[in-house]
Amino acid sequence: MDALTSAVDTQGVLGLAAVALGMVLTPGPNMIYLVSRSIAQGRRAGLLSLAGVATGFLVYLTAVTAGVATLFAVVPLLYTALKLAGAGYLLYLAWQAVKPGGTAVFAPRELPPDPPRKLFAMGFLTCLLNPKIAIIYVSLLPQFVVPARGHVAAQSFVLGLTQIAVAVTVNGLIALGAGSIAGFLGRRPAWLRIQRYAMGTVLGGLALHIAADRAKAVAA
Repeated sequence: MDALTSAVDTQGVLGLAAVALGMVLTPGPNMIYLVSRSIAQGRRAGLLSLAGVATGFLVYLTAVTAGVATLFAVVPLLYTALKLAGAGYLLYLAWQAVKPGGTAVFAPRELPPDPPRKLFAMGFLTCLLNPKIAIIYVSLLPQFVVPARGHVAAQSFVLGLTQIAVAVTVNGLIALGAGSIAGFLGRRPAWLRIQRYAMGTVLGGLALHIAADRAKAVAA
């Protein structure tokens, strides 16, 4: 525990927390899935899905702590392929939002109820396939590690837990309030349209930024 505490860089933790907050507030696959399930099936379904998302975060954290980021640094083509695939997925989500008849994040929709096991599994898979999360763990998180402090794996672990705490807290609040927000927006169709185009713009801009970014993976 003492080694873990001494390894933590406070500025790095706060910096990553700020990045994590900005990214979790940007609509993406995790938010879209959690909100849709919370609206269609209730808060409990949203929270079960969130448990799957959180487990996906832990898988990424375990992989980075084990040094998978180093693999992407050594084989940059893998990292480039990951970024381009993620950018393409975000562009697809952006088009789904802005196309004629597209759906906003908080728009009520008819979805068949899923059992708890499937809610958890879909939340888990949605997180694993989320390009925003992959980029945070593979590229951004290692940049907040201070090698001079030693205990690189411990630093990565603490930074990852910080991201998970921020993401789970914010997503949990969104899942709990999704029904109320949807009801509020449902009585204001113009607001739903604005939210739909805003989401499409943000997702499209993020996709283009990811595709154009020439930064390389940083080995932890």
